[in-house]
Amino acid sequence: MEEQEKEIIADLHIHSRFSRACSKDLNIANLVKWAKIKGLDLLGTGDFTHPEWLRELKNLKQENGILWYDDGERFPFILSSEISLMYTQNSKGRKVHLVYLAPSFEVVDKINEWLDSIGRRDYDGRPIFNISCRDFAAKMEEIDGMIEIIPAHIWTPWFGIFGSMSGFDSLEEAFGDRVGRINSIETGISSDPAMNWKIKNLENKSIVSFSDSHSFWPWRLGREATIFVLKEGEELSYDLILNQIRGNSFKATIETDPAYGKYHFDGHSVCGFSCSPDETEKFNGICPVCGNSLTVGVDNRVLKLSKKSSSDYKNKKDYYTLLPLHEIISLGLGFGMNSKACWNIYNKLIKNFKNEFNVLLKASRENLMNVLEDSNLTDLILKNREGKIKVKPGYDGVYGKALLDKHEPDIKKTSEVQKKLF
Repeated sequence: MEEQEKEIIADLHIHSRFSRACSKDLNIANLVKWAKIKGLDLLGTGDFTHPEWLRELKNLKQENGILWYDDGERFPFILSSEISLMYTQNSKGRKVHLVYLAPSFEVVDKINEWLDSIGRRDYDGRPIFNISCRDFAAKMEEIDGMIEIIPAHIWTPWFGIFGSMSGFDSLEEAFGDRVGRINSIETGISSDPAMNWKIKNLENKSIVSFSDSHSFWPWRLGREATIFVLKEGEELSYDLILNQIRGNSFKATIETDPAYGKYHFDGHSVCGFSCSPDETEKFNGICPVCGNSLTVGVDNRVLKLSKKSSSDYKNKKDYYTLLPLHEIISLGLGFGMNSKACWNIYNKLIKNFKNEFNVLLKASRENLMNVLEDSNLTDLILKNREGKIKVKPGYDGVYGKALLDKHEPDIKKTSEVQKKLF
């Protein structure tokens, strides 16, 4: 008899309402509500360095490194946070974001005590400190060996560890003699595992994905996630998640199309100009509209670092390329993601299929048709499942845009679903 496994879809990089540019309604109850609607089984807490958020988190029950929220149906969290390191190394300003996980409140208290000795952490859920990547990793190791550091959205131009504006060309350059403490990297919205497999420096690292969500809305929360495995007889614990990250033994990741990310292509958002790496080379990195430097995006940066040496990445994980369900409904109807029309269809699908990931990954065409009574929208959902929705690449802080093929019908005009909405 085969051993039974349960999938745990986890989003371990999120934020609270105490981080800048985040929803003021980001509280524990809303996170749990929308995680269930999305189909997530585990969340990171985000922002454990913020005093007020940490006080709220300490109302949750701690068991085996897992925090449990209980409103009649328990939901698990893992202690997680993000820190912004801004410092100078080799005469260059560095800005690097790191996500890190902690096994207990006791360990978090030690981290916060150390941070209080060198700066402030009460003004933002993602505080800024003048610490190098190497020194931060060394201190976390000293505090507790079970703290896990994950370089966040590693290709983002300004705050990724490989970012074109302030990053490094290798993990060794960033972490020095503590590079062995880094077991994984986060892809970020603008890259996917296949892009990261090209990088020699990442051959022995796990490639995980999380959303970096600044709200609880389902087109943000869980838009990227990692699928862990809970075997028969096992209990969810911090150790189990940590071991699968460090051992690269989780099942798969969920990714958006990299073109959907805000920094995939090169460009200059002020001028509304974007271009591919080849075109950037033709323009000598200069915006042809205003004459200023283009922001070099992720696709270009991956290409540059992959040329340095060939990679032989082993133990590649499966991954699903998905746009959020609201994005697909919006594409089909021609209305905004937060419109009443989109919500009506979204809520109908959730009522019938329990959560969004069931719709995106599991629902059959027949069952989708029975609910939607619309073949065009059904086909878009299935094309999304196959990673076949075309996306105009994002650039310089502008999200990518999902596109309909020219040969596809204009669902806004033909859909029977739309006629029933009003």
